[in-house]
Amino acid sequence: MPSISVVMDILYCLWIFPMVGAVEEILMDSTTATAELGWTIYPALGWEEVSGYDENMNTIRTYQVCNVFDNNQNNWVRTKYIRRHGAQRIHVEIKFSVRDCSSIPSVPGSCKETFNLYYYETDSDTANKVSPAWMENPWIKVDTIAADESFSQVDLGSRVMKINREVRSFGPVSRQGFYLAFQDYGSCMSLIAVRVFYRKCPRVVENGAVFPETLSGAESTSLVVARGVCVPNGEEVDVPIKLYCNGDGEWMVPIGRCMCKAGHEAVENGTVCRACGSGFFKPSQGDHQCLQCPINSRITNEGATNCVCRNGYYRTDSDPPLMPCTTIPSAPQSVISIVNETALRLEWSAPRDGGGREDVVYNIICKSCGGGRGGCTRCGDNVQFVPRQLGLTETKVHISDLLAHTQYTFEIQAVNGVSDQSPYSPQYSSVKITTNQAAPSAVSIMHQVSRTPDSITLSWSQPDQPNGLILDYELQYYEKSMAEWNSSVVRSQTNTAVIRGLKPGAIYVFQVRARTVAGFGRFSGKMFFQTMTEEEYKSSFQEKLPLIIGSAAAGMVFIIAVVVFVIVCNRRSSERPESEFTDKLQHYTSGHMSPGMKIYIDPFTYEDPNEAVREFAKEIDTSCVKIEQVIGAGKKSTGEGEFGEVCSGNLRLPGKREILVAIKTLKVGYTERQRRDFLSEASIMGQFDHPNIIHLEGVVTKSAPVMIITEFMENGSLDSFLRQNDGQFTVIQLVGMLRGIAAGMKYLNDMNYVHRDLAARNILVNSNLVCKVSDFGLSRFLEDDTSDPTYTSALGGKIPIRWTAPEAIQYRKFTSSSDGWSYGIVMWEVMSYGERPYWDMSNQDVINAIEQDYRLPPPMDCPSALHQLMLDCWQKDRNNRPKFSQIVNNLDKMIRNPNSLKATTPLSSSVHLPLLDRSTPDFSSFSTVDEWLDAIKMGQYKENFANEDFTSFDVVSQMTMEDILRVGVTLVGHQKKILNSVQSMRAQMNQITSVEV
Repeated sequence: MPSISVVMDILYCLWIFPMVGAVEEILMDSTTATAELGWTIYPALGWEEVSGYDENMNTIRTYQVCNVFDNNQNNWVRTKYIRRHGAQRIHVEIKFSVRDCSSIPSVPGSCKETFNLYYYETDSDTANKVSPAWMENPWIKVDTIAADESFSQVDLGSRVMKINREVRSFGPVSRQGFYLAFQDYGSCMSLIAVRVFYRKCPRVVENGAVFPETLSGAESTSLVVARGVCVPNGEEVDVPIKLYCNGDGEWMVPIGRCMCKAGHEAVENGTVCRACGSGFFKPSQGDHQCLQCPINSRITNEGATNCVCRNGYYRTDSDPPLMPCTTIPSAPQSVISIVNETALRLEWSAPRDGGGREDVVYNIICKSCGGGRGGCTRCGDNVQFVPRQLGLTETKVHISDLLAHTQYTFEIQAVNGVSDQSPYSPQYSSVKITTNQAAPSAVSIMHQVSRTPDSITLSWSQPDQPNGLILDYELQYYEKSMAEWNSSVVRSQTNTAVIRGLKPGAIYVFQVRARTVAGFGRFSGKMFFQTMTEEEYKSSFQEKLPLIIGSAAAGMVFIIAVVVFVIVCNRRSSERPESEFTDKLQHYTSGHMSPGMKIYIDPFTYEDPNEAVREFAKEIDTSCVKIEQVIGAGKKSTGEGEFGEVCSGNLRLPGKREILVAIKTLKVGYTERQRRDFLSEASIMGQFDHPNIIHLEGVVTKSAPVMIITEFMENGSLDSFLRQNDGQFTVIQLVGMLRGIAAGMKYLNDMNYVHRDLAARNILVNSNLVCKVSDFGLSRFLEDDTSDPTYTSALGGKIPIRWTAPEAIQYRKFTSSSDGWSYGIVMWEVMSYGERPYWDMSNQDVINAIEQDYRLPPPMDCPSALHQLMLDCWQKDRNNRPKFSQIVNNLDKMIRNPNSLKATTPLSSSVHLPLLDRSTPDFSSFSTVDEWLDAIKMGQYKENFANEDFTSFDVVSQMTMEDILRVGVTLVGHQKKILNSVQSMRAQMNQITSVEV
């Protein structure tokens, strides 16, 4: 047996290595003891405490045992009570030496080279020599510890000792403290040092946030979450910032981050957010550094988020903060004018200085000079500008409908995005011209004075621009059922004519034009008037017969009275010829009329459009209207938003409760024509009363701003609403929406109103999912403007190509049947949740495809019955398209029989493959699953797919509904869309495989 002194010599060679890494808190360290350790030993002849020295000649205490020649050894040594200080997992570092049993002469077979480590938890220091008992229970065994290296007799002789270092951990611990025990059962060894500690993650600044010191978890695999606090002037991005402390006291799994606020930049490796200095700014949150103020701007404060423009320089609300401040442009250059009778072409060159901006546009100010009015005045609304008067992007304009032999001055203004912020008027160049002799302008309107079974008496107003003395008028007419080339002509020296020799009860088409020495002007628009039937004439004569008899019996006094009565009757008849004509025309076109059915009257047949507003729209006092907030841009007349804004607000009429309303306002500075076009929508809307037509509450015309007030639709336009709620409605709900739209269109059709711009963007949705048709009247009066791709210039007007029937595109033939075609497109928009019709095809490609009889394929999961109804609406022959009354009946049948909506059209059954391919993307055209998800508008699930290893097309093509649920797709509509696309992918892959075979 080696002597005690030999073992002690080992301690001279001791070298204690510190741990590197996590922060360690020491609970006990035997090497720091300056006196006896005083651990409890059992039995008394087992372990022995001895003293020695470390390499620095410091005294240390240790325990040794070497009873290898005695059998059945069971030697225990127990530490003093160790408090855990909140730690949940305890680490024990043991440094020890073990004698090689084979190097001991005559060693018995019971010699060991291992020992056991135990612990015992308790809330107080209550242990004594007999408690806890010296056995495995109640002690908890941590591990049996073996030496990596052992020493022999030779090592003792050379004073070379082999030291072992082992670390063990245990947990969770929950009592206030614990004891450690070491059990020897027949070895020759020394416990050189015992260090008990726990680990914690240190305080750090990571990802712009400060994380506090955090204890490790109870298990070696535990992750303890720590919530970070952004450094001063930092703020969280997207998600709360966190770090996780692992069992080894190391930080890992960072989530989220903090970035410096606007006006502050990160320094010192992101641990400090410093305010931008004078002359520098930072416009938004982020990692980027402060920037120097752009040209023509400055700032003196620290922490600036933007720089202030210098005097005379400006920014628009849409200009980025990095953009230099700009100023107004100089005047246009090199103006050229070319006069042709009463038309004019102006051309000019761009300003020498655009003010530092690229958004320079031009306004044309027209002034009429002379004419005995003592100076120049603004031109009237009759003057026409092509492409427009304001907001010109090209340096040319064509002006027509000027007065003949009149001097004009035209100012060409150059303006840009900041011109309205400058206190100075826009810079302009001017040109003076004098028009030549020209033919008169067109007659605006005709009136029916009287009629009989074989004659009609008409009168008309003088042209707005006679351009000289009117010599006579030419009236052209023909029966509506006949061809236009079969027309007759009547000349009149005055603005009245009696047309005789007509058929009873027939409708005739009339046009009139004026003539001066310069020739004939343009014909007026076509007007329809109907002669009396024989029955109407007899009825009218019988009504007047008592007056005739009375006049004969009563003498001249009564004759005079009859004459006066007839004059009054004729005057009343002439005051409202439109209503009588419209009734007859409706009777002629529809073949029947429901009792009490109102008939639509075009407000533009009124000589004074204000009269139509007064008749059909209720005037509201502006004090009853309270505007709350702007909710969107108003209808634009020239692409520049001239009609103002759309707001939400409240309306409280006397004696009624306050209601939420939508308010369209007319921008200040409008022309009379703009005011007329703006209010024409109210004149149209005010004639309608149906639950699926947007309801007009009234107008404000007697104070500024001019307003149109309608009911408020909480969910906005149908197309946006569907895109925001993709896949979240049942088929029955969608069909219910379509039924409401069809019912509204049936009502308009019954009133003989053609919408012309039926699309999901012009359908509004309220909080109860009731769909209402809106956008009346304004679209047809808009001038050409290519800035809005929805509408395409064609034949002098704007047409929404993707929604418009072929005959309306080609011949501008707008009818209820063309509205039926548009309704089919709306059905497709609804069933595809707001997809753009014909996707990314150009307007010309759409026209060509329709001409070749291609039609849109069924949207995903669209019932066959609905797609068939769409195809019926898209019949080339408009006479074969269903009426809106038939559409409503068909949808009602579907709603009553939901089973009819279960059958869907298989993708492979469509014969219109060129268009079908666009709705079912070919997976081979994508290089990654992420690109495929973007193409089917499911890009929000990219991370979900990646986390579940669905990262190749081979794996994705085998997905089932269970896989889709496991990925985390919970919306039913999204599940169907992904599953259908997967099935299509699988079919495409099978087809490729079969072709290769």
